[in-house]
Amino acid sequence: MFRCFLFLGVGFALTVGVGGCQLAEGNPQTAGALTQSVAEASTPAPVAAALPDSLAPTPLPPLPAVSDSLRQAVQTLHAALGPEAAALRPEVLERACVGYLTLRHAGRIRRPGVLAIADMDLPSSEQRLWVLDLEAGQVLHHSHVAHGRGSGYLRAYRFSNTMKSACTSLGFYRTEDTYGGKHGLSRRLHGLDAGQNSNAEARYVVLHAADYVSAAYLRDHGQVGYSRGCPALPPEQYKAIIKSLPEGSCLFLSGPGLESKWLNGAVAAQQLAARGWR
Repeated sequence: MFRCFLFLGVGFALTVGVGGCQLAEGNPQTAGALTQSVAEASTPAPVAAALPDSLAPTPLPPLPAVSDSLRQAVQTLHAALGPEAAALRPEVLERACVGYLTLRHAGRIRRPGVLAIADMDLPSSEQRLWVLDLEAGQVLHHSHVAHGRGSGYLRAYRFSNTMKSACTSLGFYRTEDTYGGKHGLSRRLHGLDAGQNSNAEARYVVLHAADYVSAAYLRDHGQVGYSRGCPALPPEQYKAIIKSLPEGSCLFLSGPGLESKWLNGAVAAQQLAARGWR
């Protein structure tokens, strides 16, 4: 089955892909070499009718049970992050911080002070990944990141934890060890939200580089390509990003419909009062 790349004001380009997430299936230039791709495609592409009506992100209501002191701390952090975090929505940052603090309280995140956030509700043409130093109030890295081809086109609208879905899985992740993969240095991810991203390791969802997230690809196509569910990174930045997220760090993939037991405002406030961002 074919799948489309959506280019605003340019038209459509058709491509197909096979194999695991490590294949550069988001690159239409490889389509001619994939002679068996139509027969072997493991999942159907999303239909155009399901695309969002606009590029406006889905509104997010304030989290319940978030104390004034915690909310103020998040607002202060957002202001300190400066212009590089201007597109990081306060509601997304609040959810990421609450989850990070709750996970630290539970001992599920071992690396303090580092938090990576990908707002998968933003179009892939935008830089929607941030790696933050919470204690210093600094943006360590800001980059594009791919979503799975089963999740949508320019906008991701469908998310799944299902094997062979080729979808992005939302939720909180703990970074694991690194290895040398098809695209070089890669870092394994462990999903911490049961039912939402708990199959990450079985699906081989990892941080890795991909040519279809490169500056050249973005310049030529107006958006990045698609993975098989991995949050694939630009080749120009992937090593620095992966190294800034040592084993035990927190990664949050935000998107519409996310529910997580780690979004516990009361526990997060307790952790912040006791340990700060550590």
